[in-house]
Amino acid sequence: MSACLIYFTSFLVFSMLSFFLSLNFMSLDFMMVLEIEMVSVNSCSVVMSILLDWMSLLFASFVLFISSMVIFYSHEYMEGDLMINRFIMLVVMFVISMLLLIFSPNLISILLGWDGLGLVSYCLVIYYQNVKSFNAGMLTALTNRLGDVAFLMSIAWMLNFGSWNYLFFLDFMLNSIEMQIIMFLMLLAGMTKSAQIPFSSWLPAAMAAPTPVSSLVHSSTLVTAGVYLLIRFNFCMGDSVKIILLFVASLTMFMAGLGASYEFDLKKIIALSTLSQLGLMMSILAMGGYVLAFYHLLTHALFKALLFMCAGAMIHGLGNCQDIRFMGGMISQMPLTCVFFVICNMSLCGLPFLSGFYSKDLILEFVSMDNLGVYTYMIYYVSTGLTVAYTFRLIYYVLSGDYNHFSFHSISDLGLVMLKGMVGIIFFVVFMGSGLSWMILSTPYFICLSFWMKSMTLIVTAFGGWFGYELAQLLLSYKSKSLKFIWSSMFFGSMWNTPYISTFGVNFYPLHGGISVYETVDQGWSEYLGSQNFYFSLSLLSKFLQIFHNSNLKIFLSLTVMWVMFLILMIF
Repeated sequence: MSACLIYFTSFLVFSMLSFFLSLNFMSLDFMMVLEIEMVSVNSCSVVMSILLDWMSLLFASFVLFISSMVIFYSHEYMEGDLMINRFIMLVVMFVISMLLLIFSPNLISILLGWDGLGLVSYCLVIYYQNVKSFNAGMLTALTNRLGDVAFLMSIAWMLNFGSWNYLFFLDFMLNSIEMQIIMFLMLLAGMTKSAQIPFSSWLPAAMAAPTPVSSLVHSSTLVTAGVYLLIRFNFCMGDSVKIILLFVASLTMFMAGLGASYEFDLKKIIALSTLSQLGLMMSILAMGGYVLAFYHLLTHALFKALLFMCAGAMIHGLGNCQDIRFMGGMISQMPLTCVFFVICNMSLCGLPFLSGFYSKDLILEFVSMDNLGVYTYMIYYVSTGLTVAYTFRLIYYVLSGDYNHFSFHSISDLGLVMLKGMVGIIFFVVFMGSGLSWMILSTPYFICLSFWMKSMTLIVTAFGGWFGYELAQLLLSYKSKSLKFIWSSMFFGSMWNTPYISTFGVNFYPLHGGISVYETVDQGWSEYLGSQNFYFSLSLLSKFLQIFHNSNLKIFLSLTVMWVMFLILMIF
């Protein structure tokens, strides 16, 4: 308990300090770059740069606050673990890597945080050490390595500018071909870390990690690193990069909403909702609303962290059961946790005056004001409807109806440490949306829409709730046993087959090809023409020489006569 309490207290204090500093920097419109000289040899110096502005300080305060609550929550959730101190140290390393990424204006120091996140996330995903965890960890690590390679290539391209401090070159090197290449590579890095199509499959797989880690990863650390990086680089985004990002991110948002509507694993449903919200942030960033993307990033961090904590409390009580079909009637078993769960889900849907509403409604109205065409407009509102649909389906399965698990159970709201960790966040989930809107949006957005366009969000939300209820009923009915429905649910529920592409395409087919090459080349032609051929040739020669050994005296005398005759012929 001592290690948990120490880290919880220190993170909470630093979070408050960072928050008030960000308010100060915001009010003064102030920014500071600190350069700390680490090593200096002759004229060569290694300098550590730290960027302090309202954005980095505010995001750091949220990361520290959520991680402090998660560490406090972990003490009870991981109480059966004999190595809980190791787990806490991994979480602390994870948070430090994220902070290094947030405060760095330098690509080299960002890479330290970036790779630190990748390495520690692998250690946390494989924490339970079974086959599923190992596969998920390897998929996570290898997918993120693609983005790391793009990052390393952008570091090499930055040598054209003579410095790795990208912040100094974003404005006046805007139109150079080098900056456009760097921006494209950064886009690839951000897409892998934030799990956009076609790199989406690692995000649900990473649910093999303990639930407190999922709470931290999906709210404010690993998956938001890509969004934060692109927010920093948004000033040099060209039109081609923006169009690519808008198309990919909007498709990701739609695909994740469909996948969550067919999923039965509680943690994977919440993970797919994170993927949907990441698509929302990325797409609004591609439209030029980087402040809106950052605003939604912060509000989403609050309710998603608490959503995972509530899910963890339910899984903990159900003896590690994650299938929502085995739940039901949970509201009577653990009422306070379920109240928190519903509030977070409503915030995710954008229910008025919760934190998610302020950012999400503003984003949708911003999209409605834009003139990007019917595709963007439709996919935004359809994805919003799907968000409400899978949320209502989740609430229907988990909270209502009869209790479907074992009659012998230990589900209750008596986990006081976990409840205290959740109570710490719930007030921010309810009130922080409006508070952030007053702080971040110094100039109010002027939205001028017709009555029906203004009402579209409400209409789509109501329709999505009805659709989610009907889908839950359909999945329970006999129609869900039909072959056509099974095929469609397999396609939509598997995120348009991206996990099969990333596992079979990356693992199975190369291994299968390797077996074929082994059988035809290593054990086939190379044996026939190589070692086996040498063996047969040498054995034939040895058999020929064996004849001499079998009748050696007769042959020796014959060879002697022949040698004497040869000498006589040579003499004469």
